[in-house]
Amino acid sequence: MRQRIFIWIIVAVFVSCQPHRTYFPKNVKPAEVNIVRFDKDLLAADTPADSILNNVRCLYNSYPAFMPFFCENIMGIPAADTLSVCEALPDFLNDTLYGFKETNERVKVLYADIDDLMQELETAFGRLKWLYPQAEVPELTFLVSGFNASLFFWEPIEETSGMEQKLRIGVGLDMYLGSDYALYDKVVWNYQKQTMRKESIAGDVVSACLFRMLPYTSDKSRLLENMLYRGKIMYLLSLLLPEEEEYAIMGYTQEQWQWLKRNERAIWQLMIDRRDLFKTEGTVLTSYLDDGPFTAEISQDAPPRIGTWIGWRIAESYMQHNEGVSLQQLMAEADAQKILEYSYYRP
Repeated sequence: MRQRIFIWIIVAVFVSCQPHRTYFPKNVKPAEVNIVRFDKDLLAADTPADSILNNVRCLYNSYPAFMPFFCENIMGIPAADTLSVCEALPDFLNDTLYGFKETNERVKVLYADIDDLMQELETAFGRLKWLYPQAEVPELTFLVSGFNASLFFWEPIEETSGMEQKLRIGVGLDMYLGSDYALYDKVVWNYQKQTMRKESIAGDVVSACLFRMLPYTSDKSRLLENMLYRGKIMYLLSLLLPEEEEYAIMGYTQEQWQWLKRNERAIWQLMIDRRDLFKTEGTVLTSYLDDGPFTAEISQDAPPRIGTWIGWRIAESYMQHNEGVSLQQLMAEADAQKILEYSYYRP
């Protein structure tokens, strides 16, 4: 099976201890989000062999930029080799060994209606553009990927006549079929399945755009700077998606969320005692910030990405204790030591 390409978007949660604090007007205008349903036309190409060439040609005509990208980066076939595409596409759509046929049928059912997803995305990007008028709203292309990709930025392989330059994101719907989807046992680790659900798409899309729009600017590589950078972005994400459950935005189970709340003080004390905040070793940063079955620096019972979660908690505390600071000022503040000091974070 081809190498799988995953972009796992790290997410966090927001719980306000001061619900009267608001950052957005009540009626922020939703942003228009364009979703291209390449997945529907691709799955409709599942026809008898004598029609496949015509259907492939239709896909090239309808999607002159994305179809070549899809062939080369998802199917692993040169875009110009139409014959090979015609030969491979039926297996890509109907393979039973890896469960593509069953998966594609589930995509058709689960994503027949995307109204709720569309509304969540338009609300989030409307709020983002209210904060940052220059923020770019991406065009989303839905696809099935043969378990090869979840979410990715893409650009045309070659300049396509008349193609507008814009931010484009591909979303592999077959990677968002529900945490309990049995076939995921064959392609991912158990801890990765938690966010492989329809409800995670909006958070993944918006967080990917935030990380791209607000890059890491510190000249320091300590854990403190890294966890506060991620924590600030996830704090903002939680405000852009106010209807999402806290633990779900974080990519945790309710049990993991409660474990963190119970042990927050002990976790922080351990980090302070070991001076982990000031460490730069890759193994320490990876343990605290990357996804995995647990956070090894804490314990095998600890949920992953605790560094990001603590960073979010510090950013939240900072905003609660500094009411004159705007969200834009928070995001622009590169002095992690200042944020920590004036957050008065004391779990």
